[in-house]
Order: sequence, then C-alpha cells, then structure tokens
Amino acid sequence: QAPNTPDTLTRHVIIARAEKRERSHAKRSDLAGWAEYGYCASHSRFFWGLRLHLVCTVHGMPVAFALTSAKAAEREVLLDIFHVEPGLLADRPRPTLLADKNYYGRDFVRDLAGLGVRLLRPARKGEPERAGSALFKPLRQLIESVNQTLKGQLDLERHGGRTPAGVTVRVLQRLLALTAAIWHNHKTGAPVIRSLTAYDH
Repeated sequence: QAPNTPDTLTRHVIIARAEKRERSHAKRSDLAGWAEYGYCASHSRFFWGLRLHLVCTVHGMPVAFALTSAKAAEREVLLDIFHVEPGLLADRPRPTLLADKNYYGRDFVRDLAGLGVRLLRPARKGEPERAGSALFKPLRQLIESVNQTLKGQLDLERHGGRTPAGVTVRVLQRLLALTAAIWHNHKTGAPVIRSLTAYDH
C-alpha cells in the first residue's frame, strides 16, 4: 500500500492493469510455479510471466497492488486487495471504482457494494448502455496512460528480475518512483501531477 496521500487524490480510485512478460524459458526460470502463460486481450497476444493489478487514484497515484500469476482471476484479486488492506476503504467517502469490462458479475458487484464501493465499467457485448458511459473513454485513456508510464518511462517490462525476490523488488522500485514523483508534483504545484518529464534524464 502506498503512503497516505492528500484527500484530493484519494476520493476516487481506478483499477489499472499492466502485463509483465518474462523472456526466460518457462522451464528454466526460477519464477516457474508463480509465473504462468496468460493472454493479453488489449494486445491480442499470449505471454508468459506475471500480471500487475494496480489500484490508483485519478492522478495515477498507486494506492494498492497485487502481483499474481498471469491466470489469476482479476475480480478475485481485486476483492482480495480490499480485504487484505481494509484501510483503503475505512473513513473515506464512498469510492467510485472505474474498471474495464472484465470486472463484471452479479456476485462481484454485490461484494463490492458490501464493501461500500461503487463500480463503473463499460458495457459488455449484449448489455445495455451503463451509467457513466460518457466518462469511460477519457478515463480509459487515463488508465492506459498510467500503464504506459510504468511500461515506457519506468521500464516495467524490462526490469531484469529473474527470481521472485528480484522481480518483487524491481516492481516496488517502479511503483515507489511513480508515487514519489506524483507526491512531489502535487506538493510543488506542478501543472501536470503525473508527469515524470522533469525526472526523465
């Protein structure tokens, strides 16, 4: 969990996901048994490795995360995050969670509601238009922008870790760097809170 952040950054949370691939052969890697083959729908490709599940604010500030096998059920992981870190939802206004269309299901929505979380997601094929649909396109771009910051400027997919401990440390380094940059930009009144341009050299 990230350090406490200003209220202006924590009233709403967004779920963002970033796939992380390993180029080592699956049978030789020390990550075998944790890393698995999975499918990245946004890139229409299979990959072998881990998946980073990230909860962040609308400014991209990391709030909580889970690093799982590529096949871990996304909805179960999200619920586990909230159960493991109950402080995320305690003593705060009811948060709104923006997720992609894979975060669906009557039981899942009921469980989130029981935690006091309001879910917004795009409609799945065959579903009627959902509440808040006008917000999905610009906010979805924000999610992809957070992913790109981690993958591009912070080289998340080229971290170089080859053991569970090595991968975990390198992922934490990226999340800490993003958190520190956003916190510093907020405190210094930077025009774009999530911009890493000033530190990208």
